[in-house]
Parts: sequence; C-alpha cells; structure tokens
Amino acid sequence: MSFLLGATLVAVTMAMACALPGVFVVLRKNSMLVDGIGHAVLPGIVIGYAITQDLGSPWLILGAALAGLVVVLGNEYLTRTGLLAGDSPQGLVFPALFSIGVIMVTADFANIHLDTHAVLVGDLNLASFQQLTIEAPGRSPNLDLGPVYLYVMLAVLLVNVAFLAAFYRQLKLTTFDPQFARTLGIRSGALNTGFMFLVSITVTAAFNGAGAILVIALIVAPPATAYLLTDRLPVMIGLTVGIAGAGAVGGFWAAYAANAATSAGMSVFYGVVFLLVLAATRAARARRRRSSLQRTTGTRPTTPEQALIG
Repeated sequence: MSFLLGATLVAVTMAMACALPGVFVVLRKNSMLVDGIGHAVLPGIVIGYAITQDLGSPWLILGAALAGLVVVLGNEYLTRTGLLAGDSPQGLVFPALFSIGVIMVTADFANIHLDTHAVLVGDLNLASFQQLTIEAPGRSPNLDLGPVYLYVMLAVLLVNVAFLAAFYRQLKLTTFDPQFARTLGIRSGALNTGFMFLVSITVTAAFNGAGAILVIALIVAPPATAYLLTDRLPVMIGLTVGIAGAGAVGGFWAAYAANAATSAGMSVFYGVVFLLVLAATRAARARRRRSSLQRTTGTRPTTPEQALIG
C-alpha cells in the first residue's frame, strides 16, 4: 500500500470515527464539552507514556480517556452544586488539566515527539508513517498492510458503531425526551457517562492525527452540516458519515496540493462545506416563506420588507 493511499484511508477512518458520536454530541449541545475533553486528555497521555514508555500503547489511550472523563464528571459535579452558571464549570476544569499536561511535557518529556505543535494540531502524516507489515512465505519484500494507525482508528470506528447500535434507542430517548426516558427506567446519568467516555476514547485515539484543537472540527462539523439538511435522525447519521468521508478525502488532497497541514486542511474543508450548506439552506427557507406568503395573500411582495421576510 502506498503512503498516500494509507494516509488517505487514515483520514477517512479517523473522520468517520469522530463524526459518528458527534451526531449525539451536536444534538445534546455538548460541543464545547468535547473541546474540554480534547484538552484534558493531554495529562492522561503524558502519564500513560510515563508508565508504558510507548506512545502506541492501548493502555495510554485508556488512561487518557479517563483523564477526559474527569472533565465530564467535574463539569456535572460543579453544575449540580448550583453555584456556577452556564459553561463556567468547563472553563474551570479543562484549562487546569491542559495546563498540567503542558507543564509535564515541557518539564519531563521534551525528548519525545509530544511537543506543543503536535498537541494543538496533530500530524496525520507522521501518525501514518509507521507501517504494518507481515512476513509472507516466498514473498520479498514483506506484505505491507498500510499504517498501523489506520487499524487503531478502524478499531475505534467499529467500537463506536457497536455502541451506537446497541444503545441507539436509549440515546435517542435521553437526547430528545430525557424526562420520558427516566419514566421508562433508563439510567440517563450512567448512559451519558458511558457515552462521554466513548467520546474521550475517540478524541484520544484521534489525538495523533488531529491534535487537541482540530479534533473538535472532526466531531462537530459533519453532524452540524447534516443537521441543516434533515430533521430525521437516521438520515442525519447517514449524511454525517458521508460528509465526514467526503470531507476527509477533499480536505486531505486539498492540503496535499497546497503543501499545508493535513488536519488543518480537513478542518477548513469542513468549514467551507458547512458555510455552503448553511447559505443554501437559508436561501431555500427564504424562498419557501416567500412562496407561502404569496399563496396566503395572493400577491407578490411589493416592498423591501416583504421581500426580505425569512
């Protein structure tokens, strides 16, 4: 497998793995909580590396995901106290954890590839550099199966698909009608904690390719774009996966052509797609409202105020 093909597959798999749980993140209005998780996983990664001495260890991913879960639990605890309003609990928890992680990196782990650039924007090309090869009898060279990181993100994608398939009904009820879900005996608190832990694992796994800042674009942008196009959850999930995959390919090759950072190119591409869909959606709604006004009154709009309704 060529390096470009492997890196492209990594981009697509990583984008889909992030976008799938992003559907419920967007619907639950937890987008900025994901930003907090993305920053909070840094000290977990550093501690995990200190224990395992291996940046590719699955234990490192687990430890970092637990650090991200601290943001969720800390936010819920501070919110339940009733002493803080709005999103101020997030503003207290995740900057503290991220700052601890930065201090640990600069003080004790400056000799490993975990600098502030990698922390903030990631490096998908570098993450795709290590190849998975197997020895094939009578074959030289060894069989190249593509980047190891591809299979890490593929495993995360499969876990996300399995979780959403298993708890689809519960997630749907707790998202749209939490009171009714509680009357049915659904433990919304435990489900939310489990779901956000899954998001933490996804963010941690995507850390090498997308960094702490750009990973939020992979999680939020595709489902936010799909949300503009439909009001049906199954359709939104399908559109989200399609937008994530197409945007990953488009952003990757646009960045490659411009000799720019891959993850940043993907994020910009998603942003452009969102703005185009937003403009098209607003224009379509404006046309429908003008048509409705004409059918109701039997006249065409004659004043600028009437023409701008919608």
